[in-house]
Amino acid sequence: MKRPSLYLTVTQRIRIAFAVFILSFLALSSLPLTLFSQEDPDEIVDDRAHEEDVTRGERFFKGLLPKDRKFEACVSCHVLNAHADTMDWNPSAIDIAKKFAGKDFADFQASVMQPNGKKMEASHKNFTIEEADLKKVKVYLDDLAVKGPPSLGPTITQILIFIGLGLLITLALLDLIFFRKIKYRFVTVFILMLALVLQVKMVADAAIKLGRSQDYAPDQPIKFSHKVHAGDNKIDCKYCHTTVEYGKSAGIPAMELCMNCHVLVREGTRSGKFEIAKVVEANETKTPVEWVRIHNLPDHVFFSHAQHVGVGKVDCKQCHGDVQNMDIVKQNSDLSMGWCINCHRDTKVNFKDNAYYDNYMKLHDQIKSGKLDTVRAVNIGANDCMRCHY
Repeated sequence: MKRPSLYLTVTQRIRIAFAVFILSFLALSSLPLTLFSQEDPDEIVDDRAHEEDVTRGERFFKGLLPKDRKFEACVSCHVLNAHADTMDWNPSAIDIAKKFAGKDFADFQASVMQPNGKKMEASHKNFTIEEADLKKVKVYLDDLAVKGPPSLGPTITQILIFIGLGLLITLALLDLIFFRKIKYRFVTVFILMLALVLQVKMVADAAIKLGRSQDYAPDQPIKFSHKVHAGDNKIDCKYCHTTVEYGKSAGIPAMELCMNCHVLVREGTRSGKFEIAKVVEANETKTPVEWVRIHNLPDHVFFSHAQHVGVGKVDCKQCHGDVQNMDIVKQNSDLSMGWCINCHRDTKVNFKDNAYYDNYMKLHDQIKSGKLDTVRAVNIGANDCMRCHY
């Protein structure tokens, strides 16, 4: 009779190590958190009560309670994450949370149940909620003002797919090295390579989204629509961006300039009073609005609006796209070096009627003699490295 071997194979050792890891993880995760906590028991009870109020308020806000409600849920108008491809004119949940964070419940209740403004009156016309339930909503919003909105990270589905691909890669590698259960090795290699390519693509797509690139359209602290201002109301770009012809930057208008119109216009047809009230408050408190920059070049690149708009008479649309039809402004071009170089090669310069180019005598002589019919930006050194990188 053959004696059983006392030595374990490599496969058996891996299985035992994996089993020990899983059992240890389950054992540690089952321990109550209070064993590691140094907090006072009374504080823990208060925190739990507060969390219960927050959770219940969140359910009312999202329309999960009451079950027999006959009105739209708060979240149907006041979204948690405001970012979208189209403008949502209603204030987001975080905007409301921040506005009423330092105010008592009476102010919040009056704003919800007795709204001021045509837009808000129409939206809240059939809204009814018990006072006790509305207090829970206020608790939830106060908590939201502190913690902020939920992050726009990967979804559960994306995480599960990524983990599943990782497990598939691990199993394929183990089969290639140890198990060798699959008869044809090319099948294992194909599975391994396919899962690896898909996983790398997911990582690459997520990494690309971290940068500010073409179609980048961040949420702004005030829902300002260029379509309403530059499109519908025909306001010239240079009225607001006053330094575009003379400075490196186009400039951001001060709130005093906004108040030239909004000293009278206090309610928008789509936005109501909420967003315009931010402009009024910023002007009265002299608090700068922290606009999010959209078009952002690397630090080693020099660009001047004065050179392009002031001297070159380049139309704003050429770089920024059809802004007058954008509610949410986005980066229209990729702003790559190749894009700039090609523009310099294609753009014709108004050479004859611009005093700035009078000192280019050689080019003027070539035009007069007929050797040159058109001067482009590249002909006057626009693509010299030192123009942008010096």
